[in-house]
Amino acid sequence: MADASLLERMRSDWNERAREDAHYYVAFGRHNQDDEEFFATAREVVYGLEYELRRLPPLAPRSRRALEIGCGPGRLLRPLSRHFGEIHGVDVSDEMVERARANLRGIPHAHVHRGSGADLSQFADESFDFVYSYAVFQHIPERAIVDSYLKEARRVLKVGGLLWFQVNGLPGDPPFVDTWSGVRFRPEELVAWANGNDFQMYTLEGVGSQYMWVSLRKRPPGWFRNLSANPPAGMARIGRISNPHGTEPVVPARGRFACASLWIDGLHPECGLNHLRVRMGEGWGEPNYIAAPLPDGRQQMNVLLPEGIPTGLIPVEVEWLGRRMAPPATMRVIPPGPMVPRLLSVADATDLLSGTVIRHGSVKVTFEELPDAAGVRFEVDGKPLGKVIAHCADPRRPRWEFVFSVREFPPGRHDLTIWPGKRPLPAVPFEIAG
Repeated sequence: MADASLLERMRSDWNERAREDAHYYVAFGRHNQDDEEFFATAREVVYGLEYELRRLPPLAPRSRRALEIGCGPGRLLRPLSRHFGEIHGVDVSDEMVERARANLRGIPHAHVHRGSGADLSQFADESFDFVYSYAVFQHIPERAIVDSYLKEARRVLKVGGLLWFQVNGLPGDPPFVDTWSGVRFRPEELVAWANGNDFQMYTLEGVGSQYMWVSLRKRPPGWFRNLSANPPAGMARIGRISNPHGTEPVVPARGRFACASLWIDGLHPECGLNHLRVRMGEGWGEPNYIAAPLPDGRQQMNVLLPEGIPTGLIPVEVEWLGRRMAPPATMRVIPPGPMVPRLLSVADATDLLSGTVIRHGSVKVTFEELPDAAGVRFEVDGKPLGKVIAHCADPRRPRWEFVFSVREFPPGRHDLTIWPGKRPLPAVPFEIAG
């Protein structure tokens, strides 16, 4: 049982954040966003959720019910309401609930509830087709509370229903936890939880990053034990292997594109990532995604290549429940292209949508395909910067974020010069707001 004082602190802190700037604390992008900009920040997440809905049986949308855990002011509820006959949101914050009700005015089948912060007790067993949560569990300071929410999600889901959620998957323990910087999870913990709670896993993406995504289907009690004891007979077939970032039948050995799409015919409908292994040459790949079936029945399975895989024609074998699932196939692995550090953005470290206008005294610089942070240097108007905080946001790309203060510089236009290696990039102009 979650500690009552901790739940009350969660409620108090999120009420305060909602009163201060609800849009910023939900979407992180910019202080004082108007409604149009705020709801636009949800576009990519909504697209991903709508794609997941393809896994549901082909029923009329109006016959489906959905639930969002940690709905905030309704940023996701509003656009997703068109896919359901009834949609509910629950939030620990009274202030967020009131804002959500105002934003959902005119959508009679959308309902928002103040929750305890740890359970879904106001909802009946097996009453939802889809339960989801985004940018919520990463703020919860106690693992038992996240556990409680996930178990409650299973309780309120119908058998065959979908659970989609995001957690913080950064490695190691956080330096501290509070109601903003919450607990972290390792991928193997999520796999074990899925097995122990009879869920079939479709997605485990973003491993090693703050945004680790999981999608699951609820199966009947005892499903995993029975499936393991009596593996289904029959074989699937790997039709072809390509790169998920294009259609080419080749995969680079390392880097951000070192991922293979296995296009499989006859994949058993109960096959999940949580009891699947893919051997690639002498190593084991990391399967992280099984797509919904295409109209012809073929399914896409994405697998990250193992470290140290050689180039050439590499045999690929898929095991499910400890048995070979499909005859071996062959994958062509090519040498990776050179890793070229790419500057993605220079922005205010707080208002990420404000571009190069720095309003809060700190700058965030984001690079992709940067092997590591060692040796990266920064100058403002020719003056070397002292303390720079480096953070690896995604080890697969790899993507690095650098944050530093510019409070010692006066308002106005300045030039930022960056050395990701031996040579500097062209100077980036930015403005410090007065």
